Amino acid sequence: MSTTPSQNQRVVSGMRPTGKLHLGHYHGVLKNWVDMQMNHECFFFVADWHALTTHYETPDGISKHVEDMTIDWLAAGISPSSATVFVQSHVPEHAELHLLLSMITPLGWLERVPTYKDQQEKLKEMDLATYGFLGYPLLQSADILMYKADMVPVGEDQVPHIELTREIARRFNHLYGREPGFEDKAEAAANKMGKKSARLYRELRKQFQEKGDQEALEKAQAMLEAQQNISLGDRERLFGYLEGAGKIILPEPMAALTPAAKMPGLDGQKMSKSYGNTISLREDPKDVETKIRKMPTDPARARRTDPGTPEKCPVWQLHEVYSNDDVRKWADEGCRSAGIGCIDCKQPVIEAVKAELAPIQERAREYEENRPLVRSILHEGSEAARQVARETLDGVLEAMRFLHRD
Repeated sequence: MSTTPSQNQRVVSGMRPTGKLHLGHYHGVLKNWVDMQMNHECFFFVADWHALTTHYETPDGISKHVEDMTIDWLAAGISPSSATVFVQSHVPEHAELHLLLSMITPLGWLERVPTYKDQQEKLKEMDLATYGFLGYPLLQSADILMYKADMVPVGEDQVPHIELTREIARRFNHLYGREPGFEDKAEAAANKMGKKSARLYRELRKQFQEKGDQEALEKAQAMLEAQQNISLGDRERLFGYLEGAGKIILPEPMAALTPAAKMPGLDGQKMSKSYGNTISLREDPKDVETKIRKMPTDPARARRTDPGTPEKCPVWQLHEVYSNDDVRKWADEGCRSAGIGCIDCKQPVIEAVKAELAPIQERAREYEENRPLVRSILHEGSEAARQVARETLDGVLEAMRFLHRD
């Protein structure tokens, strides 16, 4: 259950630092982030600890990758004034929450995560018999729960990770949410809303708990979200009290499914560094042209005069991303009739890709020439993230009955 106002929901997402990003990252992730930062409270982090789960033997390049990837984020339109941009390892509270959650997480929950065995199979050449690899979904859960995220933008393959995070939050709240005197504190919190609101809250709570009235539950939740007279702790108590549970210390996030990435690679497969079929966001325009000109086309067009089938050509997939209806019609008819050659067909794509990359590359050059500014952005973002993380961790430690820290 979220306690954040719906019009300003909190979004948390991160990426492993693998160096400079490519068009697949831009169309699959960054464009969505740029849109979300305008309407949501966003926390975007560089997941450098996660890079160690598979590349623990070669950590020397991670720090440079952190800066390079951040430059691409900023160049793509991520704004430090609209989103909190930070580095995971600069917020050590992530590690502490990960440790605490590891005490309550059943081993079987981690072993059943679909990507666990899948990645072991794909990365057979690596020694992944480590707790870090087994436990990375739990670290991911700590990353999300630390900021009490309402939404986590993910692809379909990552939904099981969000479900795991929800289960962990539910288990934590069940174990530690029943603070001493919870009902009395919840009733006192209701009174702080004022007589009219408190009476309405109790009526709606009764309707839901006694009759299962879902509409009453939703009305009460909306009322709590809009309340300005109570603290975050009281709000969380009232959300838990409403549903007959304890205080909600770690709200359960929802998966926000992102549109399937439509950016194909130069060979028609999904664009990926491992396939060697990428165009980086900072690719030299001449190299962009060379790469696209060398793309394979429909095998049936061995000669210029041979008609082709666009659906069998990787270049057509790029037309679907970059070309308007008129250009696609021209390419489709020209290919099927052999009215145009493959080089002719590629030219509009070349121009469109270069046009898309031009403003990104211009902004990237400014940041490349001022790396101290990039480091400053990450430092300030990490400090801001730590303030939020500290509040969450204080609540977790209090719920677990640890002594207060000075």
